[in-house]
Amino acid sequence: MTTQNNPLTDSPPIEVPLPNSPLVRVIAQVRFPAILSIGKEDFIAPFQEAIRKQYPISKKEQNQGFIMSAQGLAPGQAQTAWRFTDSDGGWRVSLTPDFVAIETTSYTSRDDFFSRFGFILGEFNSFAEPAFMQRLGVRYIDRVTGDNLGEIDQLVRSEALGVAAVLESDYISHSTSETLFSYPDSEERILSRWGILPPKSTVDPNAVEPIDERSWILDLDMFSQKQMSFDPEKIEEKAREFSQRIYTVFRWVVTDEFLRRYGGQL
Repeated sequence: MTTQNNPLTDSPPIEVPLPNSPLVRVIAQVRFPAILSIGKEDFIAPFQEAIRKQYPISKKEQNQGFIMSAQGLAPGQAQTAWRFTDSDGGWRVSLTPDFVAIETTSYTSRDDFFSRFGFILGEFNSFAEPAFMQRLGVRYIDRVTGDNLGEIDQLVRSEALGVAAVLESDYISHSTSETLFSYPDSEERILSRWGILPPKSTVDPNAVEPIDERSWILDLDMFSQKQMSFDPEKIEEKAREFSQRIYTVFRWVVTDEFLRRYGGQL
């Protein structure tokens, strides 16, 4: 098996496509200083029209906000969220007063995903002209289930298995690990979560849907809170870099058998 000295800094390996990939969701999000007019239909109409051909189904949601006080959490101002989905429901664009995001459960390739992301950023910038970007995040979530879960020790390196590396996974109901990796002299971070989840549970209800069986989750989220100009091309380029780094960590976590099991040709 090919190993890397440090997946946080090594050059990304050659990508091995997985026809039967266990990837369940990919998300890219950009945060910016609040634009309160985004809550108004007439203000966001040009954006909706620009993306309507690709994402024809639109929905307005009101999400309850909360504020922390001396008495604990208290209801805050509700925030409007616009959701735009494709006809199959596999792709969704979200727009709120302080972030724009794209996510999919139908990921096919890095080029396809980030080309779509760049398109959304360009159209959003054309009508909203945000002052600058405050945060960029890219997130990939894999889930192993069924017979493969019973052989997880063959699919994932022992360093990422924890107790499952020394005990049969059938006896483990719930075991997860969370690690935040930081780069010296940089705002870039990688938040990793991995481990076994029991049925009907999740590490994040907004991104990982509970299912009726046990599973092993690999959730890799790379982000930066460095302020930069809202330049769609530069943001897309940085997001692609994040994706490559996430893939490098992914390849460190999984074995060659994992790649073969999900259709990879080595």
